Amino acid sequence: MKIKSADFVMSNSKVESCPKEPLPEYAFIGRSNVGKSSLINMLTQRKNLAKTSGRPGKTQLINHFKINGNWFLVDLPGYGYARVSKKAKKTFQKYITDYFRRRRQLVCAFVLIDIRHEPQKIDLEFMQWLGENMIPFCIVFTKADKLKPAVVATKVDQYQNALLQDVWEEVPSSFVTSSTKGTGRDELLSYISELNRQFFDSGSPV
Repeated sequence: MKIKSADFVMSNSKVESCPKEPLPEYAFIGRSNVGKSSLINMLTQRKNLAKTSGRPGKTQLINHFKINGNWFLVDLPGYGYARVSKKAKKTFQKYITDYFRRRRQLVCAFVLIDIRHEPQKIDLEFMQWLGENMIPFCIVFTKADKLKPAVVATKVDQYQNALLQDVWEEVPSSFVTSSTKGTGRDELLSYISELNRQFFDSGSPV
């Protein structure tokens, strides 16, 4: 897939206020400081489409970007971030779960994982919640340039084993990426392109 256009559409905290167009959309979410904004900018090849910040929890709204005029990329707030009040965190978590439960044109969620770390409980629990609510998702490992290739492979295996030991009979599809080097961009966009084709071939669900 070639990205010809990538335009910011809106930010909001209410699912009912999200775009009404019956277009497929893909949500990107992960723990704070996982490299989500950098990944979105790398995928779209727009340097400042998504705002990057060294401060965890910078993204606090549902952000819609229209790509090539025919699908939406959705930048969601991180989960488990610090430096916000407990009341604010509950509010953000509620509209995150509302989005996933109510957004009918959501095709797939991409759960971002910092490949440098051991499997984290909060990531595993979030993926379990997605599975229990029958929300399709893939894993996107970020910051692969920070490790040697052999270590990257080992980390991926560790995560897959952790999932199999938990509640999963088979592991979700996964992608290894590096925003710095552009690793995984073609694979991720090809996957979205195929899902878009299936979406339009089968007809819009909304």
